[in-house]
Amino acid sequence: MVKRSPSKSANSFLKHLDGNGLHNTLLLNLPARECEAVYSQLVFMPLRIHDVLNETGEPIKYVYFMNSGLASVLNVMEDGKSVEVGLAGKEGFVGLPLLVGFRSSPSRVIVQIEGSAFRLRASTLVALLPTCRILEKRLHRYAQVLATQASQVAACNRLHEVDERLARWLLMSQDRIDSDMVPLTQEFLAHMLGTRRSSVTVAASILQKAGLIKYTRGHVNILDRKSLEDAACECYEALVQQASRWNTESR
Repeated sequence: MVKRSPSKSANSFLKHLDGNGLHNTLLLNLPARECEAVYSQLVFMPLRIHDVLNETGEPIKYVYFMNSGLASVLNVMEDGKSVEVGLAGKEGFVGLPLLVGFRSSPSRVIVQIEGSAFRLRASTLVALLPTCRILEKRLHRYAQVLATQASQVAACNRLHEVDERLARWLLMSQDRIDSDMVPLTQEFLAHMLGTRRSSVTVAASILQKAGLIKYTRGHVNILDRKSLEDAACECYEALVQQASRWNTESR
């Protein structure tokens, strides 16, 4: 089968990005027919820190193909406390329950590092998927990746020390934003790791004294990626290896 290049309307959409570019891996290199159907419905959205994309128990009105920045998937308790169970960057998508016919979100998804996304009405996605089989398959595979990430992170938060978990979190974040500089506050990171702010302070101090990171107010600069990998618990490597196996199997 001969692969066609994207249509004029798809190319017009790409030009409309004003130099921001299309980076979401779920949307890249779709068949021309799916580009035509999907791109014309997407709205480019800047994302600000603390923007809520989906809320626990609320109807999913829009879905988001993350293009840059970072979103956290949070499980929220009755007392308002929350813990991060997943991360979504340029590889990711927000609104997965719609794939299997559910209309509400089980989690809060909040922007942690500002960036951008392509927004689509939930009803539009549901209508498009039956005729966009490649995109549908990619979304289902991403759902499995995120579920695996959630189970690994849950085990990590229960079994490993805060400095190991912090190293794992920084590595996962860097993979998604492609930057050595990770903007965040200790207070927000404490919520993400499900621990006290004082514990995050101690963990960051351990990594900083070892020369792996430099922490300044609101930012962590990763100085030594390889040593940070060594300092992280086994969970980061487990996630990377599983993703690599699935990538090989899907070729």
